Amino acid sequence: MSSRISEHPILGEQQKGKLVTFTYDGKELQGYEGEPIAAALKAAGVMVHRYTKKEHKPRGIFCAIGRCTDCVMVVDGKPNVRTCMTPLAEGMKVQTQYGVSDKPFEEQ
Repeated sequence: MSSRISEHPILGEQQKGKLVTFTYDGKELQGYEGEPIAAALKAAGVMVHRYTKKEHKPRGIFCAIGRCTDCVMVVDGKPNVRTCMTPLAEGMKVQTQYGVSDKPFEEQ
C-alpha cells in the first residue's frame, strides 16, 4: 500500500490501526482500521466516489475535512456518508454513489 497522511487537519494525528478487509463495489480491499475510508480508497487507487445526480459527473476527494460532499458514498447501505471523516472498520461495505443510490443510473 502507498504512504498515508500521518496528520489530518481535523482528525489530528493518525495512529496506524490493524490491517482490515472491506469491500468496495463488491471487490475486496484492505486498509487500516480507524483511518478515513477515503484514505484507504485512495491508497488502493480509487479516485471516483460518486456521480452527481443531475449531470452524472464524477466526484472524489476535494476538501478532505468534511465540509463538502464530493466524497460521499454508500457505506453499509447508508447513502451520503462523508468518507473523508468516517473511520474504516473491518467488513465495511463501501459503494460508489449515483445521485443518492448505490445503483448505476442505467439501473435506476
